[in-house]
Amino acid sequence: MKTDIEIAQEAKMLPIGEVAKKIGIDDEYLEYYGKYKAKISSKIWDKIKENKDGKLILVTSINPTPAGEGKSTVTVGLGQALNRLGKKVAIALREPSLGPCMGIKGGAAGGGYSQVVPMEDINLHFTGDMHAITTAHNLLSAMIDNHIHQGNELNIDVRRITWKRAMDMNDRALREIVVGLGGKINGYPRQDGFIITVASEIMAILCLAKDLIDLKDRIGRIIIGYDKDGKPVTAKDLKADGAMTLLLKDAIKPNLVQTLENVPAFVHGGPFANIAHGCNSIMATKYGLKLADYLVTEAGFGADLGAEKFFDIKCRFGGLKPNAAVIVATIRALKMHGGLKKDDLKVEDIDALSKGIGNLVKQIENVKKYGIPVVVAINKFTFDTDREIAYIEEVCNNIGVEVALADVWGKGGNGGIDLAKKVIDACNMPSDFHNLYDADVPIKEKIDIIAKEIYGADGVVYTREALKDIKNIDELGLNDMPVCIAKTQYSLSDNPNLLGRPKGFNITVRELKISAGAGFIVAMTGDIMTMPGLPKHPAAERMNIDEEGKIVGLF
Repeated sequence: MKTDIEIAQEAKMLPIGEVAKKIGIDDEYLEYYGKYKAKISSKIWDKIKENKDGKLILVTSINPTPAGEGKSTVTVGLGQALNRLGKKVAIALREPSLGPCMGIKGGAAGGGYSQVVPMEDINLHFTGDMHAITTAHNLLSAMIDNHIHQGNELNIDVRRITWKRAMDMNDRALREIVVGLGGKINGYPRQDGFIITVASEIMAILCLAKDLIDLKDRIGRIIIGYDKDGKPVTAKDLKADGAMTLLLKDAIKPNLVQTLENVPAFVHGGPFANIAHGCNSIMATKYGLKLADYLVTEAGFGADLGAEKFFDIKCRFGGLKPNAAVIVATIRALKMHGGLKKDDLKVEDIDALSKGIGNLVKQIENVKKYGIPVVVAINKFTFDTDREIAYIEEVCNNIGVEVALADVWGKGGNGGIDLAKKVIDACNMPSDFHNLYDADVPIKEKIDIIAKEIYGADGVVYTREALKDIKNIDELGLNDMPVCIAKTQYSLSDNPNLLGRPKGFNITVRELKISAGAGFIVAMTGDIMTMPGLPKHPAAERMNIDEEGKIVGLF
């Protein structure tokens, strides 16, 4: 059996200009990055902004497990299947981070015969967006310490600087550091740390900005810390917003690539869904909606994280109205949610499946709360049995949800035809999309609604530090923003060991952070961290390149 990278390396790609023409993008709006990648000029918006929006389809999933769900693979496969049915379609994905790419996950561009290509480029440095975001983030860090070193005109309290440094790699040793050591010439010593780039507020801002000027305005509103009187200090106060924006002048332009079946694919932005809002850029999504009749996009991890943030943050800011959602599940993963170990997943086990399927049912309920039709996609694996498939179909049909078996990993678009037909039907059904909560209700009420309605928690517990943070946010008048909850992706709860559909638990909020530029409040729960570590055997150990430049082990 060929690996993902072997399949991708054999792909018959079209020149990106030909791919662009499929959805009406003329050559004058393309900025080429080689033969198979391009950025799209913002000038295209004036041409397409009056076009009728296509159908917006969100692909989400159950809570992930080590057995894998294949959400990106199904997103790509569904797009290819719609294309085979003669639909004018595009897909919109996030850019992979080098952290998980070199860490536990390997590549993140789909899999099998449902991938976006050129896969090696996308998984590595692509068009440089991640580096631009990292550089803009660290320019602000450098200007903070330089300002203090040069006299501290803004009277910044070095004990209350909240802006950390960033890099796009998993490195636990950098979570807590001390900077400014080595004497007066090196600045003021203070405690600092690193976050991974995809957790940076710059990443969130890039993905939520409407255009370059909106990007600059949002960057200017970033709160980097507080002065000695307790007043917030912003990037604009430091006069950093202009330079940071010019570093991002190309990164803000959506990237265009293609799938293995030459379907246009927007790949732009990449915030994690467990520690950020987990969606690709609003600009890429809006371009896709104006250029295609169907736009298939995804949001990170399970519906309790990515989908909730897609609906309550991205759709709220972007004025988007999704027409349907697909929830991806695998029989293997549901059996893990039912208590089976990974080594036992190849054996039929209806009992374990019946215990784990509560996770799927809960995620269906979660998406339905937003008023849009739902289709379940069973991402097929070789060892799935007919009885197990029939069991999932029966459970879903009993709650009025259509189910389709998808073999898009092995068959590409042909393996997703049934799913595509059911998604088309869902898009033609009445939709009453709405947000779960009003942004102007109190912070605790917003968190309480998400915890109880989406996670199924009994309630929310706040640490003393979190209560102080809420008081500060209220006093600053910033409590009318939506909430972005940072939580483990592995469970509906904030405890990664509680699988399936846990009950009788509380969510613990330990601190809240203001992302004034992005426009939301981040609530940190459980033990979630914004700088991951590498596993015992990182994926990087399996990667190599030969003398001809051929890459192996990327996935």
